[in-house]
Amino acid sequence: MDTNKMLDQFESFARDVMCWDDDEFRLALDGKSYYWASTGDAWVFWQASRESVEMHMPRRYTIDSFDGIVDSEEGHLVYAADVEAAIEVQGLRVKS
Repeated sequence: MDTNKMLDQFESFARDVMCWDDDEFRLALDGKSYYWASTGDAWVFWQASRESVEMHMPRRYTIDSFDGIVDSEEGHLVYAADVEAAIEVQGLRVKS
């Protein structure tokens, strides 16, 4: 997942669920890290929580078709790439 998208999700969660205000997201003088250590720590933990989750996509049994969904040449269902993309958008990794 894109770091900027992950950062947006973190800040949105902190605002909506934790009721943090804009001051919590003030940047330090370096313009890269958060001014408040608690916000910086929460951001590190948020990233680690996303990094630690990994989805394993199962292989499909070798059947020509299943309910009208045709296998690709690699043996995955044709929509597997869409499923993987949807998982990755949520900040999770897919392991093939």
